[in-house]
Amino acid sequence: MPRKPDPQDILHSLIEAARAAGADAADALVAESVSASVSYRLGKLEDVERAESADLGLRVFVGERVAFVSSTDLTKAGLAELPERAVAMAKLAPEDKFAGLAPAGLLAKSFPALDIEDANEPSAERLIELAKGVEGAAMAVPGITNSEGGGASFSRSAIALATSTGFFGRYAATSHSVGVAVLAGEGTAMERDYESASARHAADLEAAEAVGRRAGERTVARLHPKKAKSAAMPVVYDPRVSAGIVGHFAGAVSGASIARGVSFLKDRMGERVFAPGIGIVDDPHRMRGLRSKPFDGEGVANRRMAVIENGVLQTWFLDCASAKQLGLTTTGHAARGTGGPPSPSSTNLYMEPGETTPAELMAGIREGFYVTELMGFGVNAVTGDYSRGATGFWIENGKIAYPVSGVTVAGNLKDMFLNLAPANDLVFRYGTNAPTLRIEGMTLAGA
Repeated sequence: MPRKPDPQDILHSLIEAARAAGADAADALVAESVSASVSYRLGKLEDVERAESADLGLRVFVGERVAFVSSTDLTKAGLAELPERAVAMAKLAPEDKFAGLAPAGLLAKSFPALDIEDANEPSAERLIELAKGVEGAAMAVPGITNSEGGGASFSRSAIALATSTGFFGRYAATSHSVGVAVLAGEGTAMERDYESASARHAADLEAAEAVGRRAGERTVARLHPKKAKSAAMPVVYDPRVSAGIVGHFAGAVSGASIARGVSFLKDRMGERVFAPGIGIVDDPHRMRGLRSKPFDGEGVANRRMAVIENGVLQTWFLDCASAKQLGLTTTGHAARGTGGPPSPSSTNLYMEPGETTPAELMAGIREGFYVTELMGFGVNAVTGDYSRGATGFWIENGKIAYPVSGVTVAGNLKDMFLNLAPANDLVFRYGTNAPTLRIEGMTLAGA
């Protein structure tokens, strides 16, 4: 059996060929992936899937002109024409004065060990066991009447990046996940909810039975919802949805949005945009983090950064192109695929926890709303206006009182950030995380 080509050899050969064809600079990326998944519904196995893929992208520069080509054929014959084709395309492309490789002095020279790859791939039998277990635990909760299915999956991705300035780096990462969605009630009085868990290593994955039981309990708790009145009141975000608030912030501080002038935070660098004491951190080097990586998509050394410190905005998320547009230096936040240019993106982004428990956070609320699920995408990135459909629970005299559905929560992110208080229950369950959040002065629109 012929030896599989080493990605380093493939990338260096492509870059040398591109330079020989007339490119002034070039970089290339190989992304390989393996994935397996199983779905289980109403006690029966539905699907068992496995897929493997490999993609390559080549980017070439001719002066200030740039072009991209990609291929899924990584054989020597399949890649032979890519460099000349890319150079020919670049010569016809419009000039882009902001495009270019990362400066050599910013490239990563050592790569931290982040322990993001699990050496053991679960068998199909193990995935079936997990999918069966998560659905079975959910269906065993009294009141659950139907299931949309339980599932378990595994994936492994391997990235290799090389540039004509001499950089070469590679890393691999794995993901194990389990989840289920179920229904409670009958006829028109049915409610649905879900739960899931993910981890880099199987040893860190939450037990399927615990995930399923939580999904069932969440669903049953939503039965017989009431309508809510329209009023201005405190809104409390469950950690499952509070991460979305941090996600909206991440979009607003993306260098691409700042450079285009389409962010409501575009003029706020160095100013207080959150309440005093609030901190938001981006940490690409978090051990076993779901978005950890040893270098960014341009080979730039990355590091832990305080994006918000004591409520004050400290930095944008920048790649090389957005940094050039703004007259700044990249922050090592480039992300990329094989078919286009890099763009800024956060890694393991989280809001630091506060000092009070979720119960203490709610204790002083006479009337309020506890959000457990959001629908729609009613956020204006330019103005910060925020309006989302929501379901959850009514808060009465500091306690959860009864389920509520069919409401809209609205405000403006600029005001929401300044009137936000975090609880102490931060758990790293996703790529972007936040604790329970209480936000004052939201508008609740009910029936």
